[in-house]
Amino acid sequence: MNIAVYPGTFDPFTNGHKDLVQRAATNIFNKVYICVAESSKKEMVFSLSERIDLAKKATKDISNIEVCGFNGLLVDFADKLEAKVILRGLRVVSDFEYEFQMSSMNKKLNKNIESIFLTPSESYSFLSSSLVKEIANLGGDISSFVSNDVKIALEKKCKKKS
Repeated sequence: MNIAVYPGTFDPFTNGHKDLVQRAATNIFNKVYICVAESSKKEMVFSLSERIDLAKKATKDISNIEVCGFNGLLVDFADKLEAKVILRGLRVVSDFEYEFQMSSMNKKLNKNIESIFLTPSESYSFLSSSLVKEIANLGGDISSFVSNDVKIALEKKCKKKS
């Protein structure tokens, strides 16, 4: 079976994330695991369980996707899921340097893991979780950037802050 992992913090899960994973699950892989990372580097708006729940809700219409949380080395988690591919998105040229380093390190840690990069659909090439959070914090309309469940949850978080 052709299995990929799509890792990220997904804080929050955007329509750009969904577009990328849906294209991968429809056109390339038999199964895609959305692997929501517990991150100690970033300050998150949503807890790990909230991010998992929101990603599940946003992708409920895609049958060969499963959402799970993880902590630790991605290559170890991919092995546990029997995945041989790490799926990553590249929006802009500046993403490439970081992703190239990560891909090379993952290959060094596990020679059986390949990285595949997809570019976003043109309508999502500008979209990032950080921008969505900033717009939401400023009271802007985020409905075209995230699912309705994510929109409601993020707006609720923003209201608590103010």
